[in-house]
Amino acid sequence: MRISITLAFLCFCTLLSAQSTQDTLKQSEIEGVVITARKPTVESKVDRTVFNVENSSILAGNTTWDVLRMTPLVSIDNNDVVKSEGENVTVYINDRKSVFTGKELKEYLKSIPADNLMKIEVITNPSSRYETSGQVINIVLKKREDEGVKGSISMTNTQNRKNNQYSGLNLNYHKGKFTQTITGSYNDYSSFQSDTTESLLYLNNESRRTESNALYHSRMPSFSSTSEWELNDKNNIGIIGEFFQNNSSSEGNSTGEILRNGLPYNQYSVEQQESSNYRVLSSNIFYKYYDKQKNKIFDVNAGVNYNTHESDRNFLRYQTLLPFMESQQVKSHTQMRNYYLKLDYSQPLDSAGSTFEAGMKLDFNNNHVPTDYYGFTSQILKNRFRYRDNLNSVYANYSSKFFDHLDVRIGLRYEYMTLKLHQETDNIQREDSYGILMPNVLLKYTFTPNFNLSTSYNYSIWRPWYSEFNPFELPSGDGNYTKGNMDLESNPNHRFTLKAGIYKKYFLSLNYGFTNQDYWDDYIQDGDRLISYPANFPGRSERYSANFNTNQTFFQNKLNVNLNLGLNYIDNSDFNARNGIESKDYLTNFGGSVNFSYTNLFGKNINLSGWGGLYKQNNGNTQGNTFNFYHNFSVTKIFEKAGLEASLRFNNIFMKPVFDQTTYSQVGTFHTISRSDWYGASFTLVKRFGNQKVKENSKVNAEKNEGGRK
Repeated sequence: MRISITLAFLCFCTLLSAQSTQDTLKQSEIEGVVITARKPTVESKVDRTVFNVENSSILAGNTTWDVLRMTPLVSIDNNDVVKSEGENVTVYINDRKSVFTGKELKEYLKSIPADNLMKIEVITNPSSRYETSGQVINIVLKKREDEGVKGSISMTNTQNRKNNQYSGLNLNYHKGKFTQTITGSYNDYSSFQSDTTESLLYLNNESRRTESNALYHSRMPSFSSTSEWELNDKNNIGIIGEFFQNNSSSEGNSTGEILRNGLPYNQYSVEQQESSNYRVLSSNIFYKYYDKQKNKIFDVNAGVNYNTHESDRNFLRYQTLLPFMESQQVKSHTQMRNYYLKLDYSQPLDSAGSTFEAGMKLDFNNNHVPTDYYGFTSQILKNRFRYRDNLNSVYANYSSKFFDHLDVRIGLRYEYMTLKLHQETDNIQREDSYGILMPNVLLKYTFTPNFNLSTSYNYSIWRPWYSEFNPFELPSGDGNYTKGNMDLESNPNHRFTLKAGIYKKYFLSLNYGFTNQDYWDDYIQDGDRLISYPANFPGRSERYSANFNTNQTFFQNKLNVNLNLGLNYIDNSDFNARNGIESKDYLTNFGGSVNFSYTNLFGKNINLSGWGGLYKQNNGNTQGNTFNFYHNFSVTKIFEKAGLEASLRFNNIFMKPVFDQTTYSQVGTFHTISRSDWYGASFTLVKRFGNQKVKENSKVNAEKNEGGRK
């Protein structure tokens, strides 16, 4: 493998050297050079890092989920939890908060072709405008602006353990004051995952080992439509409709062995089959007033999101040392309804650049989770769980500049939450309501044009997902059981940052955050049954991190390289002591990533791009044991006259991802090794037609600039 890497590196250096020589020869043959301004691949601003991927070859053969994995500062673990700088994130799409998290978010983003992307913003210091539980990732899609019909059709074939196909359609029509955009995709995807878990339980000196394998197959069609009318030069209205479906099936098997005091106690095997249908229907009606001369903006958004998830899981469990066979079946039909109304207003206060911004949102969720469980006893166990919440919020931001050097942004957000839970089967109810003030401050001082320093403070709260409250106990594919916890409480967080910008190319940020309570996975041992569930853990956990980022261009701006390095330190000493957890009190973790893109190799419209990331992920009471090196690189050939692009991409071919982690709890430790098939090669063919010129959706200046000012 080392020889392969060395040869690849030497070939790449040879190509760059030849390209540089050819560019020098060409330059000597012409009298004048026209320089075209081009955004760097990665821009680091005081409140965010912007990953500019528009027209980049990094999009070839990828979905939005794939590109999100490659975004600087972002890491995603084997449970599809997205984090930025090790912090929780809230995902927005075109400044609209996504209703999805975890695996649901993954499947939804996989339905959005990467060719639709303009940029991904990692907002490390979000203002009070955002409904955030930490940091924000805003995915910005392209917006066509030229007259007529234009678009693209793409087809991708990927080979890893299984063969997968993906196709996408983008269609845009713009005439006068009317714009219509239609996108669609179809993904036929198969994946394989294997897990090995070794558990050491303190009670009865018990050890368990389980091995499981599962094959998943998904068919995911999606469709979205955006219609926008420009009433006049200040007023726009529009409507957005979206449809997404994941019709999936899986089959798996697992084996388990239980020892007590070193002696065999039980052995079992479980066969699992599942079929499910996950469907999303959403609509958004919007109105926008934008006075460009006075820079006043008023946005109104109202929408409805409806999700439904039907699943049918079948388990066949055999026990060998204690002979026993049991057939189990779980049927559920989850329905999620979300309604919201959001108002945002901003305007400048004076000619010096002071800006005021305010807004509000009314948000309602009504979720119903009916579940039928066959096989646990001779009777059918029926669970009917209802979740309702109402989250109302108001916010205000003020940004200004003082003494020609000091930029200030001050914000305050107030949220009032009403929560109603009801497990109808056992008539267990919980009602709760609370209000919370969340301040944030951002200060930036520019000493010279080549050096600035900024600092910030953010207070946020992380709330449990609705399914984490459901207390109904269900079997899992590895022979164990899972359930929710109706007593879960939210998790507040404090975060301080210090960031230095040097020559507009080098950025160093220092972060400190702490929480006095969190909720993570816990376990209950009930005879032979091991049950996992989320629980609140009191205790102070402190996090320190340092991140370095730089973006460089070489060979007359043809080669763009971004490097991001991070060092994280966690102090869990108080947390571990108060919860009786026997894990490391202090954790040090290094990680980093690099993106590169090379444009127009040899003047032949050949683009190269690549990405590599080194991560060892820690999440709460789960600690990573080894580093993973993720990587991919692609070659794209553009046929301008034909409007075609052909791309070949290789994904993790030198090292396959392996997630090795240990979870610590009061009842024992759980060491898990997971292997997935996120590797292989893909070929993509894209046909473009019409004018491909795009424009960026206009934003509030206080948000799109560096904390209120450029």
